[in-house]
Amino acid sequence: MTQTQKILVTGATGTVGRQVVAELLARGHEVRALTRDAAKAAFPAGVEVVEGDLTAPDGLAPALEGVTGLHLITFGGAAFSPLETGPRILELVRAAGVRRVTVLHGGGPTPLEDAVRAGDGVDWTVLMPVEFMANALEWVDGIAASGEVREPFVARLSAMVHEGDIGAVAAVALTEEGHGGQAYVITGPEVLTVGDKVKTIAEAAGREIALVELTEEQAVEGWRAAGLPEDVIGFLLEAYGNTPEVGRTVAGTVEKVTGRPARTFAQWAAEHADAFRERS
Repeated sequence: MTQTQKILVTGATGTVGRQVVAELLARGHEVRALTRDAAKAAFPAGVEVVEGDLTAPDGLAPALEGVTGLHLITFGGAAFSPLETGPRILELVRAAGVRRVTVLHGGGPTPLEDAVRAGDGVDWTVLMPVEFMANALEWVDGIAASGEVREPFVARLSAMVHEGDIGAVAAVALTEEGHGGQAYVITGPEVLTVGDKVKTIAEAAGREIALVELTEEQAVEGWRAAGLPEDVIGFLLEAYGNTPEVGRTVAGTVEKVTGRPARTFAQWAAEHADAFRERS
């Protein structure tokens, strides 16, 4: 166990941010969580909640007082637009004496990540997770309605990662030496098809779940009906139809950084089995 430190977590209500908070608490550290609306935030006991917005960095100075580490996201504001405030945030970080910064990679180059990588005076670590296991929760409503998962490109491969393992890698990088200047690809311990995922969820939930493969045209029609923008649809077609090698290759980052194996999709499915069970 390292000496107790105080860490500021931005994006603390998000899928990964909540896991960073949980892992830091489990390791005995103090956590300050940044949110735009403290009244709507719910965190475990002991978390200090402060209001702030990464799009208005000058208001962050009080939140940075006394912290040794900072976890950043690359998007901000109500519209979740790419943050352009990285240089100013780094100025405040250095002025506050923050030693370590982690950045959750946004899927491609972003102004904030570029600013952090170019910044002097802090040990930065970029977290580059592949597909989240939590993405499978998008199937809950379809399974409840028809007992089916309807997806295109069902043979596609994914080394999907438990969101808790992203939080664990972040917690170590924020509180221990030796991770500065690193860009960590974070994966699970196995490569799975969509069929593998559906079978695993069915076993965990104790029910039958059918997998229906959609054509590309059917998938696009459904995404448009759901209101997805055309650029998002294009991203999904590329990611699913031509998954890059990094997204379908197991990396040993979780075990290397945390000292324990990455969690499997079966473990994730068991944790979330109630969401997929038949409803009375």
